[in-house]
Amino acid sequence: MGNCFKSSSNDDISLLRGTDTESNESAIEHPPFVEPPPPYRAQPEPQRRMPIYHPSPSVSRPANQLSEDEQIKIAQRLGLINHLPTGKYDGTNKKAKECVICMNEFELAEPLRYLPCMHTYHKECIDDWLMRSFTCPSCMEPVDAALLTTYQTN
Repeated sequence: MGNCFKSSSNDDISLLRGTDTESNESAIEHPPFVEPPPPYRAQPEPQRRMPIYHPSPSVSRPANQLSEDEQIKIAQRLGLINHLPTGKYDGTNKKAKECVICMNEFELAEPLRYLPCMHTYHKECIDDWLMRSFTCPSCMEPVDAALLTTYQTN
C-alpha cells in the first residue's frame, strides 16, 4: 500500500528541476507557504417544497397559490380529517388485513385511521385520499356527512 501523506523530499524537487539531489543539496528551495482555502460557506438551506393541495377534483396547486376560499375549504377538510379516530395495527382484526389504497398488508404498530363506515386504512394513505375526495374508497360513503351527524347528535 502507498502512503497517502507526501512529504516534500529532495527527490520530488530534483525531479521537477531536472537536477541531481546530491550535487545541488544547498540550492533546494522549499515551496512557498500556501494559505488554506477560505472556510466553506454554508450552502443555503434548500427551500422546502410547498405542499400541493387539491381544492377540487381536477385542480392541484401549491398552498401559496390557493385563493382564500380554497384555503378555508382545505383547513376545514384538515380539521375533519384530524377528528377521525386513529390507532396502531395490532394484528387482532382478521377482516382488515390490508390497505385497499396502497394494496399493502398492515404491519404491526403501523398507524391506521378508522372511517365512520368502519373501514380501516393506513393513516398516510387515507389522509392523502381524503384531501382529494371526502368519500370512503371502499364503500363511497361521504365521510364528512357521517362525521357531521355524529357531532350533531351529541
